[in-house]
Amino acid sequence: MPKAIWNDEIIAESDDTVVIEGNIYFPRSSLREDVLRPSETHSVCVWKGKASYYTLEANGHVSEDAVWYYPEPKPDAKAVIDRVAFWKDVKVEA
Repeated sequence: MPKAIWNDEIIAESDDTVVIEGNIYFPRSSLREDVLRPSETHSVCVWKGKASYYTLEANGHVSEDAVWYYPEPKPDAKAVIDRVAFWKDVKVEA
């Protein structure tokens, strides 16, 4: 089962993932709420739309903007609706 690991802890795990452009997108509901902090960061993908981010924070560790998602993806990117992906120091195991 694919899982996202940060600070040696599983922060997301699901059999219902989608791979787009080499990134594994997990259902938003599989992500642990207790490690999330809202971020004001945004970026834009030409075909997916405007991305928003979460910062991870737990046990004195912080990873700024390590989780991204598309709150309102463009029609061609409907596969990422209600899904999150990870980067930086989050290890994703498929």
